Amino acid sequence: MSKITEEEIKKILPVKGPSFEEVKNYLEKYNDEYIVIKCGGSVLVNQDLFNNFINDISILNKLGFIPIIIHGGGKRISIKLKEAGIKSNFIDGLRVTDEKSIIIVEEVLNIFNKEITDALKNNNCDSQGITNQQTNILIVEQENEKLGYVGTPKEIHQSVIEQIVKEKKVPVVAPLGLDKNNQVFNINADTAAGAIAKKLKARRLIIMSDIEGVLNNDNKLISEINTNKVNELIKNESIFGGMIPKIKNCLDVANNGVKGVVIIDGRKNHSILFELLSDKGSGTLIRK
Repeated sequence: MSKITEEEIKKILPVKGPSFEEVKNYLEKYNDEYIVIKCGGSVLVNQDLFNNFINDISILNKLGFIPIIIHGGGKRISIKLKEAGIKSNFIDGLRVTDEKSIIIVEEVLNIFNKEITDALKNNNCDSQGITNQQTNILIVEQENEKLGYVGTPKEIHQSVIEQIVKEKKVPVVAPLGLDKNNQVFNINADTAAGAIAKKLKARRLIIMSDIEGVLNNDNKLISEINTNKVNELIKNESIFGGMIPKIKNCLDVANNGVKGVVIIDGRKNHSILFELLSDKGSGTLIRK
């Protein structure tokens, strides 16, 4: 991390974000380590939340951190499919993607990817998009036939990310991959983010969602959980439905070389900064 003066840090930090005193203590913590951030849900459809997200990523970049973004696009995809008269079906939280759907999914995610990179550049943060059309890094196999064109990452071209990072740019990855025959596949964004975080041995995987984090039966936020706690929460149904695969994916990542996975609330102002740069953190931290 390049040395940055205290004056510069004070200029970069937002007024309502973590305090300078706290930030100072955390600057060295993530020195030259990857922070993979998966962004989805309302953060990508609500303009204010989107702007906050872009602002926070720019701040991390200016402070010398190495954020890597993987974005979803589920809500927009559902809207576009509906406009095209295609019904969205899901199996275990994964979108069934047929031949017509994959064309729309690919189009939406590629447009989205460009919007994110453009927004970062407009915020004085250099970035580079990674999609199936430009420097594809995700080689996939079909997840299962019932889901159609939904892929599981099998290989990741890490060198592409490393080169972008070396140029002090923020990589922005669309959850699309190609199989051995160059057929495009949709990848669940959590799965793609998890695979990339494991491959890079990232310090953190942050999953921005529309929820506070993991809640107990009294609807109170649980600040930290591990494998035993997760099994207990699934058993008593505090974690249920679509959250089960999401949390299991997080656990898999935490068990495979990533020091911590955090689910944070993308609707809260500067939740990424509070998670990384403050004492109290934000959301739920998942360790092995």
